[in-house]
Amino acid sequence: MRVLGQDRENRRYLPGHRFPEGVRLTPEIGEALDAVELLLVATPVAALRESLGRLRGRAAATSLIWACKGLEAGSGAFPHDIVVAEAGSGAPRAVLSGPSFAVEVAAGLPTAVTLACADLAQARRLAAALTDSRLRLYASDDVLGVEVAGALKNVLAIASGICDGMGFGLNARAALITRGLAEIARLGIALGGRRETFMGLAGMGDVILTCTGDLSRNRQVGLALARGQPLAAVLRELGHVAEGVHTARAAALLARTHAIDMPISQAVAAVLFEGLAPGVAVQRLLAREAKAEFD
Repeated sequence: MRVLGQDRENRRYLPGHRFPEGVRLTPEIGEALDAVELLLVATPVAALRESLGRLRGRAAATSLIWACKGLEAGSGAFPHDIVVAEAGSGAPRAVLSGPSFAVEVAAGLPTAVTLACADLAQARRLAAALTDSRLRLYASDDVLGVEVAGALKNVLAIASGICDGMGFGLNARAALITRGLAEIARLGIALGGRRETFMGLAGMGDVILTCTGDLSRNRQVGLALARGQPLAAVLRELGHVAEGVHTARAAALLARTHAIDMPISQAVAAVLFEGLAPGVAVQRLLAREAKAEFD
């Protein structure tokens, strides 16, 4: 924190992008929460529970937005489940998700994302409060759908990286993205999300960005796996959190539990955790029985 305060930028993750003059840094939670009206928690899913635990008592009556995308390792919990457990549900709770590479947001490049709260009126209020000339927020009340899309697109991005890393071409990548989005929507709808959410910014928008953009950490994991690098080495070299890795295992379990056909997500989990070679995984996907597209 001392270095961040001196440099006024995060040289490790966002070098060259200085903090706005109105941003004040402090290592003290109590000071940070003094008289705040809105809390924005931007951590990986793995740190969400601990972060909210440090806010316990102060966050219960304060509007809270989280910006993580994934499922908790071990429990398989969605972020909103963690928020309710650790911070309660009395005040407005909202998830912020969509196609948004941090470095482009920091550079002030135009970005549009989704903010979802169970209360649509509150979603609109919070979205309006955070929207500016370069960052546009669209309101939704489909919290679960937005979270499913945000979590599973990371798994699909690993698959996309494997596909590109093995040189299968643009046709194959387009097919993979389309079929992957279909299985994400199948799971999301089965869990209670709405179909249109998966065609919006939090769904299709984030899938396109993460599966094709080289700034995607999860896509980089897939590219490295296609080169034959072991997962531990890939993650060590990456130096960032790749949410799709832990989410792949949780997604495969959800698919089995709810009897949802999710062959791409299950193939990624097998590559990551069962030693399945990426080439064999692709062969198995291609060898699946032909079916009607929208069955």
